[in-house]
Amino acid sequence: MKKFATLVLAAVLVCLCLSGCGGSELTLNVYNWGEYISDGSDGSFDTVREFETWYEETYGQAVTVNYSTFASNEDMYSKISSGAVSYDVIIPSDYMIARMAQEDMLLPLNFDNIPNYKNIDDAFKGLYYDPENKYTVPYTYGIVGIIYNANVVDEADIGSWDLMWNEKYADKIVQFNNSRDAFGTAMYKLGIDVNTNDKALWDQAYEEMLAQRPLVYSYVMDEIFNMMEAGEAAIGAYYAGDYFTMADAQAENVDLQFYYPERTNYYVDAMCIPSCAQNQELAEIFINYMLSEEPAVANALYTYYASPNSAVYNNPDYIAEMGEDVIEVLYPDLGNFSEQYNTYAFRNLDAEMLDYVNTLWENIKIN
Repeated sequence: MKKFATLVLAAVLVCLCLSGCGGSELTLNVYNWGEYISDGSDGSFDTVREFETWYEETYGQAVTVNYSTFASNEDMYSKISSGAVSYDVIIPSDYMIARMAQEDMLLPLNFDNIPNYKNIDDAFKGLYYDPENKYTVPYTYGIVGIIYNANVVDEADIGSWDLMWNEKYADKIVQFNNSRDAFGTAMYKLGIDVNTNDKALWDQAYEEMLAQRPLVYSYVMDEIFNMMEAGEAAIGAYYAGDYFTMADAQAENVDLQFYYPERTNYYVDAMCIPSCAQNQELAEIFINYMLSEEPAVANALYTYYASPNSAVYNNPDYIAEMGEDVIEVLYPDLGNFSEQYNTYAFRNLDAEMLDYVNTLWENIKIN
């Protein structure tokens, strides 16, 4: 979920898709979070290029992958629902998957083309967003925590969501720039169900967000990387895997640390095929490739996100390269994953409630 987004003009994508469909070379349009696949940088495994090579060697036909990125689930949904562009593989988060499935925006998968689905741990099957395992193949999962600069934040202040409302750190706090994640921080803090349909409870969270507003330096998504790494910001909630990316790139005067509050968001991002896809079978072959050991391990090492794929978490080289400290954060002993997930994960709000939440969110941004 997490990521440096690349904006791609809709017209360019449409032209690329049409040129791919008309010639002898196949075209696959993939839409993913930024920084969410091993891309060949620093000598790493280049998943997209390796797939193109593997496909031509295996099937005797060239394929070009047009790979573009989004910054939030909402941005991805808006672009696809507009009908202006076509993608073959997308990797949304659970609650958005549920919404898209409900709105007939996803195609059922043909698992005959995805035999590596056997690598997915049973704990990640039959979850609420895809109870019949019809539309999705889990890609990564994780837990939202709080990243802080230990050179700025006092140790006595850490451990809960209260840190993000601590007036001592005014103008050093960054908040999510999307309604669900941002409101989630307030609702977990207050002990409110993040999926409630009670407007009065959302109003309580709204008041909490308004109280935080004067303390917030910026509302961010991808921008949090540079801000935390450079020490421009000192406190922010984000996805566990991204903490390690930031820590690796932090400035000399920055000491980034991380913890999980008692109540927080558990999430799963999964590979899907949208109903606008031009080549479903090729998309399924790509998904199956992503589940095979070499690319799956490479992607997990690159993204720092926890993997539901047994070919990854049982790989001794992966465990050794990550190191014990990283493994303990990514795969914490917090009890049964399904139970924790079902308790705290975002679920799809109905249209009326979603409109109400978005109105509250716009009011916060205006204020």
